Amino acid sequence: MNFTETELPGVILLEPVVHRDDRGFFLETYHAEKFREAGISLPFVQDNHSKSCRGTLRGLHSQWRKPQGKLVRALEGEIWDVAVDVRRGSPHFKRWVGVSLSAENFRQLYVPPGFLHAFIVISETAQVEYKCTDVYDPGYELGVAWNDPDISIEWPLAEPVLSGKDASAPRLAEVMDQLPTYGD
Repeated sequence: MNFTETELPGVILLEPVVHRDDRGFFLETYHAEKFREAGISLPFVQDNHSKSCRGTLRGLHSQWRKPQGKLVRALEGEIWDVAVDVRRGSPHFKRWVGVSLSAENFRQLYVPPGFLHAFIVISETAQVEYKCTDVYDPGYELGVAWNDPDISIEWPLAEPVLSGKDASAPRLAEVMDQLPTYGD
């Protein structure tokens, strides 16, 4: 497995070795020791799975207490996955990175705790699975507007399909008191 740190320290792109033959393929999607050696040492405690249609944008999400690290991959279709550093005091505050994850490229993205996360579906449908380093707690949910001009994410699709909650999410400036602090 190849681990590549993105331009945001802590956000890591993973590219597994895929063994293909006439029967299909085999790959390793998680190996605790290899992940630890690459700097991903928090234990995963919850797995999530979603299916969405083209244009669906899920995010920007985080938790202001009990923040979750996420290991994201597309099982079907293609998504454009985004991580945003929102740790107050970080030298990378409000910077984002976006990568294509698909069933064909087998890539995964690790988004560490303290970052906002979102994805938009590029293909007709996509199934996405992600491992989390802490359990979901709706009482500590943090959402930020997908199109916040203070972050200026360059989404590959202009008019996403949003949930009611995501459509009414506040701007980052409105939730500053809920953001994690860099170094915590």
